[in-house]
Amino acid sequence: MKIEENRTFDEIAPGDSAEIVRICTEDDFYVFATSSGNHNPLHLARYDGDGDGAPETVAPAMWVGSLVSAVIGNVLPGAGSLYRAQSLLFHARAHAGDELVARVTVTDKHPPDGIVMRTEVTRKADGAVILTGEAEVQAPARKMVFEDLEIPGLLVERHRHFDALIARAEPLPPLPTAVIAPEEPKSLGGALLGGRHTIIAPILIGDRARISAAATELGASLDGIEIVDATDHVHAANIAVDLVVQGRAAALMKGHLHTDVMLKAALRKENGLRAGRRFTHVFVMDVPGVPHPLLVTDAAINIAPDLRCKMDIVQNAIDLARSIGIAEPKVGVLSAVETVNPDIPSSLDAALLSKMAERGQITGGIVDGPLAMDNAVDISAARTKGLKSQVAGRAEVLVVPNIDAGNMLAKQLAYISHAEGAGVVMGARVPIILNSRSDDDKARLASCAVAALHNARVTGLLPVPADRAAE
Repeated sequence: MKIEENRTFDEIAPGDSAEIVRICTEDDFYVFATSSGNHNPLHLARYDGDGDGAPETVAPAMWVGSLVSAVIGNVLPGAGSLYRAQSLLFHARAHAGDELVARVTVTDKHPPDGIVMRTEVTRKADGAVILTGEAEVQAPARKMVFEDLEIPGLLVERHRHFDALIARAEPLPPLPTAVIAPEEPKSLGGALLGGRHTIIAPILIGDRARISAAATELGASLDGIEIVDATDHVHAANIAVDLVVQGRAAALMKGHLHTDVMLKAALRKENGLRAGRRFTHVFVMDVPGVPHPLLVTDAAINIAPDLRCKMDIVQNAIDLARSIGIAEPKVGVLSAVETVNPDIPSSLDAALLSKMAERGQITGGIVDGPLAMDNAVDISAARTKGLKSQVAGRAEVLVVPNIDAGNMLAKQLAYISHAEGAGVVMGARVPIILNSRSDDDKARLASCAVAALHNARVTGLLPVPADRAAE
C-alpha cells in the first residue's frame, strides 16, 4: 500500500532534496501531444520530424519539465504544494527509452510559506544534464497523508504491432494479388493502399465500370493497374482463382462480394486452391496495451468445428503466427473453464488438442487447454488459479470453441478494447485476404502485410526469427 505524506513549511530546511526516476516512453509523448495539443512530429515515433530520414522521438521539453513538477507535487513538499514560478534552461535532449532522474533541492525559505528550490533533470545512464532551473513554491500549511491515491489509467490507442508488420512487409517484392470485385470505395481503396505501400501488386477483377466509378469517388488513379472485366461476382471469383492456378497471382483479396461466393470458387474441385487442410479464418489483432499481436481463430468460417477441424484451425494459426514473427506461438484453447469437464465439450476438445501437440500431431507451437479467457491472457489470473504452463497468462493465439464465441471475442476487442483486426483465410494454396466492410485503412493494409509475410515465409524469402517474438 503506497502512502503519500507531504512536508509542511516548518518541516522543510535548506539542503533537503528529493528525486524521482522515470523512463521516457513513446506512449508518454503521445499522451502529452493529446493533452497539450503540441503535435510536433519530432516527438512522435511514427514520423521523421526534421526530414533526415529517421524518426527522432525527442522528448517534448515541457514533458521533461513536468517531471520536476512531479517531484514537487508528490514528494517535496508534496500534497498541497502550489507553484509560484519556475525557470527552465535546457542543455540537452532526451529520447524515448532514456531513464531520467528529476531532482529538487531546497535552497531558501521565505516565511510564511515560500520555498525556493534548485531543479534539474539528468539522464541516468551517463549523468548528462537535460535541464536546470529554479522553482518557487508555496508549501502546504497542513500535514496530510493519502493512501492509495486513485488515478484513472490511460490507454494509448496506437497500433504499434501493425506498424511493425507493415514495415517488415514493405521491403518485400510486391505480392501479386487478385482482388475480387473491388466495386465500391472501401474495398478498392484497401487494394490501392496496399499497392501504394508496395506490399501487394493488385490485379482488379470485376465490373470495369463500377471499379472506375469507385476510383472516381476516391479521387484515385487506376493508371498502370491491370483490370480484368467480369460479368458478375461468380465469374470474378473464378477468374481470380484461375490467376492463382496459372501462377499470375499469389494471393486472393475479397472485395465487395459475399464471402461464400469467393470461397466456393477457391474450393472448386477442378483447379481449386485446396491444400489438404480446412479453410480457416484468423484474425491478427493489434490490441492497445497488449505487448504482442493477438491471434483469434476461427471467427468467420467454421460455424461449429469438430475436433478434426479444430486441428486444422490450430495448425493454420500456428503457421500464420510464425509468419508474422512469433518463433514459437503460445496457443490457448478456450473454454468456459480451465479444467476438463465432460459436460462441456469444448473443454474435452481443448484437452485433446493440447495432448495432440505434445505428441507431435500439431507442430510449431505450444498448445494448452482448456483455458478460460482470463487465465489465458492474464498471468495474475493464471497464478490465482494455480495454473503452471508456458501458455497460461501468455497466450498469443486464442482458439475459440465456435464461430459465435470467436465473432463476439473479436468484436469485443475491436469495439471495447479499440483493437484493429487483420483478417486472413488459411488452409488454401495461397493466403486469402478477408476484410470486413467496416474495416478502416489500417486494418486493410495490415491484412495485406500479413498475407505478404506469410507468402514470403513459405516461399523462403523471409525466415522465421528463432529468438524473439514479433515486435
